[in-house]
Amino acid sequence: MLSKNLKIFRKRKGLTQENVAEALNVVRQTISKWEKGISVPDADMLIRLAEVLDVSVSELIGSDVADEKMKI
Repeated sequence: MLSKNLKIFRKRKGLTQENVAEALNVVRQTISKWEKGISVPDADMLIRLAEVLDVSVSELIGSDVADEKMKI
């Protein structure tokens, strides 16, 4: 769920992968890999990522945001 939710929350904030990468001091390709599910951020980076996106860690890694939207 992280990969899908990351992309959804990033787009909701109007951020590019580059914007998120700069905020976290990583390269854009790192964000791309997370969104594709090729790799995942470590615990510390996950916390920072949630802060950048203004969501909780549990929202970021929890159930699929798109699925929750359909239930409402």
